[in-house]
Amino acid sequence: MPIPALTKMIEHLVAEPSVSSVSPEWDQPNIRVIDILAEWFSALGFNIEKLPVPGCPGKFNLIASAGSGPEGLVLSGHTDTVPYDEHRWSSDPFKLLQQDERLYGLGTADMKSYFALVLDAVRDLDLEKLKNPLIILATADEESTMCGAKSLVDANHRLGRHAIIGEPTGLKPVRMHKGISMESIRLTGQSGHSSNPALGRNALDGMYQVMGEVLRWRGELQQKYHDPMFEVAFPTVNLGHIHGGDNPNRICAHCELHFDMRPLPGMDIGQLRSELTQRLATLMADSGLKLEHIPLFDGIPAMDTPATSAVVQAVENMTGYTAQAVAFGTEGPYLNQLGMETVILGPGHIDQAHQPNEYLALDQIEPGVKLIQRLIKRFCL
Repeated sequence: MPIPALTKMIEHLVAEPSVSSVSPEWDQPNIRVIDILAEWFSALGFNIEKLPVPGCPGKFNLIASAGSGPEGLVLSGHTDTVPYDEHRWSSDPFKLLQQDERLYGLGTADMKSYFALVLDAVRDLDLEKLKNPLIILATADEESTMCGAKSLVDANHRLGRHAIIGEPTGLKPVRMHKGISMESIRLTGQSGHSSNPALGRNALDGMYQVMGEVLRWRGELQQKYHDPMFEVAFPTVNLGHIHGGDNPNRICAHCELHFDMRPLPGMDIGQLRSELTQRLATLMADSGLKLEHIPLFDGIPAMDTPATSAVVQAVENMTGYTAQAVAFGTEGPYLNQLGMETVILGPGHIDQAHQPNEYLALDQIEPGVKLIQRLIKRFCL
């Protein structure tokens, strides 16, 4: 059965809702997208594995492979999208709209279209001629928990040696990105009448001290760590949310602070958490307040693929651009943990991702297909 034309494939993929979110009211299965991709790659002669993600009902990874051996090329992407604000879209997010030399729809840039470009690049490929394997990886929940990529790491699922993740980079290679974690600091004290501070223990007063310590620690990190590859060349800590108390005339018994950390490559999220917890515990030891440091999610490690790796040098030669560093996170560090050397390189631009009226410019499609074909020729043929 012939697979559809490229634009028609994008239309089919966009039409299948596959939102992933930590909020249950938004979260959806991705199985329909996986089934469609499995059908198309199977029609081209690829071997198909549909892998349920443990502990995540309705979530699946897909591995479509051809050829054998340890030195294969992995073309990877995620099948989920972020949630959407339907009232802010000018068209139906699930109906592909071609207009003004652009394809509009949820997932066009980030990143369902990438699979259509890969399929178009390999539709005439003679798989019998592969000297090294070609593997297509489609994952679940990159936009929320990363459970798809993490499950591959947990299972030590070996795939190949060289990996391209087709996130939107304007077809310019990226070999490094920062990590990200999100943290919660909770202080619990004792409420009481505000006329006499001795009647309680004020958690807001304590959080003022905590915030000062977090900012001092941030300054120390930024003095210690620096990488000019990044536009913001130091690690960041952003105080993003605070809530405490319920009335001006009551001593505040509970206060909670949320912040994110974006470490540079070489900085371990677990070690950073331990260091901060110890500092805050020392600070609050005699305050009478209960301190809790609770990660809001596991965090995404930073990625650093060596500039000397074969895949980095290949994409630099093919595109004419030196591989860069970015602030947003990807599944790259998890693929690297599986023994791959990974580059982020795909059609579209990150500025269109996570936005109403998300689009992929048509002028990204043909160069994207040709680049994928060159990568297959370099690493598989």
